[in-house]
Amino acid sequence: MAHEDEIDFTKLVDAYYRALYRFAFSLSGSSHDASDLVQETFTIFAQKGHTIRDASKVKTWLFTTLHRQFLRQIRKSKREQLHTPETLVSQSPSIESDAARALDGDSALQALLKISEVYRVPLTLYYLKHFNYREIGEILEVPIGTVMSRLARGKSELKNTLLKQQTPTRR
Repeated sequence: MAHEDEIDFTKLVDAYYRALYRFAFSLSGSSHDASDLVQETFTIFAQKGHTIRDASKVKTWLFTTLHRQFLRQIRKSKREQLHTPETLVSQSPSIESDAARALDGDSALQALLKISEVYRVPLTLYYLKHFNYREIGEILEVPIGTVMSRLARGKSELKNTLLKQQTPTRR
């Protein structure tokens, strides 16, 4: 039985697939695992999405569900992470030596991958996925104050990591 206010699944996939995939890839470091996480997220939505009463909460619900699935995978595999920074960097696109902007992006990616996951995830959600503090709190299931603290500490850790990367080349 279809309701007028039901969310069109095809439009939902079209609207959020890429963003969910990128988030999943930033968590898992593997295109295969990222695809699986996104597929699992949409499967769960197909089963439970009808329970969402406010259509404006769909995006947050999808990202929260994906993050929970990622955490379940970690627990299931009994590993702390599904990837290492080296694998994600090695899977990043090649960089042209004359493209300084791309080089800066690669340095930032390498630095981001070196900071702990507890800070990397909120930084990714805030700066790359453009979620606000409240939405990040809902996705990670932590209070807004914790989000703010993790962002501040994450920025500090990222800055220190970037400075360490630059220091050896100047000596």
